Amino acid sequence: MLAELIGLVIAALFTGAAFYINFAEQPARLQLDDAALLTQWKPAYKRGFVMQASLAVAGFLCGLAAFGAEGDGQALAAGLVMLANWPYTLLGIMPTNNRLMATEPSAAGPQTRRLIEHWGRLHAVRTALGALGVLLFLAALTGEP
Repeated sequence: MLAELIGLVIAALFTGAAFYINFAEQPARLQLDDAALLTQWKPAYKRGFVMQASLAVAGFLCGLAAFGAEGDGQALAAGLVMLANWPYTLLGIMPTNNRLMATEPSAAGPQTRRLIEHWGRLHAVRTALGALGVLLFLAALTGEP
């Protein structure tokens, strides 16, 4: 039960951070000119990557621990959903990230803005995965199917 509870907290932290990025940080960032937009995105992405990557792995480990200790399949499913952020990021978002990171702010223009807008839509999937992880950990705690 403790692993599920810790997993729920971790999934909620992940989801809250992802939600904040999509619904507060990204819209505010898009108000900037193209060069400032990219200049702000680069360090924010680096900081967010470290935090969210760590939370995704920790959520997975909690689900795995709950499954190992109690055979809790819902907690394992929650952990796997949290871990799904890794391949999704590496395969789905990383090509966009790499293009943005390779662009110098002085070269930023309308295409850079479109890429960051696209990145925001891609990132929304991470928010949804986190929310699903929260729901699955919650179901594991309450015993609901």
